[in-house]
Amino acid sequence: MYVAPSILSADFGRLDEEIKAICEGGCDLVHVDVMDGHFVPNLTIGPVVVSAVAKAATKPLDIHLMVQNNTFFVDLFAPLKPKFISFHIEEEKHPHRLIQKIRSYGISPALTLNPHTPPEAIEFLLDEIDMVLLMSVNPGFGGQQFIPSVLEKAKRLRAMIDAREAKVLIEVDGGVNGLNVRDLDEAGVDIVVAGNYVFGSEDYAHAIASLKV
Repeated sequence: MYVAPSILSADFGRLDEEIKAICEGGCDLVHVDVMDGHFVPNLTIGPVVVSAVAKAATKPLDIHLMVQNNTFFVDLFAPLKPKFISFHIEEEKHPHRLIQKIRSYGISPALTLNPHTPPEAIEFLLDEIDMVLLMSVNPGFGGQQFIPSVLEKAKRLRAMIDAREAKVLIEVDGGVNGLNVRDLDEAGVDIVVAGNYVFGSEDYAHAIASLKV
């Protein structure tokens, strides 16, 4: 299991230290939640702060857009060269075009599904992307409880990916902890995003290691 701590739960007063601590603690990606206050009722960070995160990080960035006007934000963050940029299928009228745009920057495109969105909504895009991010909470805020039905959703998505022989990773974000990570692993999940579980712990390395089942 790959682990992508979400900096939404980090102490922004000492963000440089927090980023270095999770990278030294064994994380695989640094998950960055970008919210615009329109698609979700919260406002987070822009490219100036994310640029500072990129400089501090020794692991690749995983940028999750929770925004309206996805194309604008893709162009805004692409110069930072993250590993992944994911956008919500619920918000994009022309997902195939945006996927191509992300890949043209040399970045791996990913699609995000809200808890209520079925995996079948992206079946015909699976050959075009590198990752699917399943939200296991309603997007917008950290610290929410894991929605158990996402386990069945992950299994359905994994079966769809395998049937197409597509090389697509499954990532899950929201309420992930040491108690449910094995269920996620058994459901076919490849990457877990963890915010409070990592940054709320006394030992980041230990928390990250406990998710690597």
